Amino acid sequence: MSHLSSEQKQELKAALLERKQELEHHFHANGEDNALLGDSLTESTGELSSYDNHPADVGTEVFERGRDLAVNDTLQDELDQVISALQRMDRGEYGKCLECRRDIPFERLQAIPYTAYCVEHTPNRDISSDRPVEEEVMTPPPSGAGENRQRHDGRFDDADAWESVEEYGTSNTPAMAAKRDVADYDEGM
Repeated sequence: MSHLSSEQKQELKAALLERKQELEHHFHANGEDNALLGDSLTESTGELSSYDNHPADVGTEVFERGRDLAVNDTLQDELDQVISALQRMDRGEYGKCLECRRDIPFERLQAIPYTAYCVEHTPNRDISSDRPVEEEVMTPPPSGAGENRQRHDGRFDDADAWESVEEYGTSNTPAMAAKRDVADYDEGM
């Protein structure tokens, strides 16, 4: 016997179907764009070559593509979970934790209708503590590196920047004005 009333089941099924429709719409509406994510950078941007572009432009394209792939992976994972929840609903297994087989509270199902786990058995989603392999070959900086920067930390800020630069002269200082006058005089001859 299910712990969910028929009204609760209808509410949850409607929420699942609505989310499924939203996710499917995302993939259908962006179908052409999603197909381009598998192409080479040159093909997806429509450029004949990436050599004539500034490296920052190429970097932006690579970042955008990586972000789009990550978003699509996340949304595809959610769509798979929604479909799985609807299948569990059809089999009469919806609302039971896959791990302990206890009832999942209605409030949790309202918040995450596609969940298959109670709070205690939710799969661990901690951020990995694995470090990039590059860090294994990196050498520490030489001793004393950055000591001056740390010793003088806080003595220079953006408010003092103009005064520091102005010490070396500006276009309005007498030395610069004299050079300008000489240049103007030379051009006149």
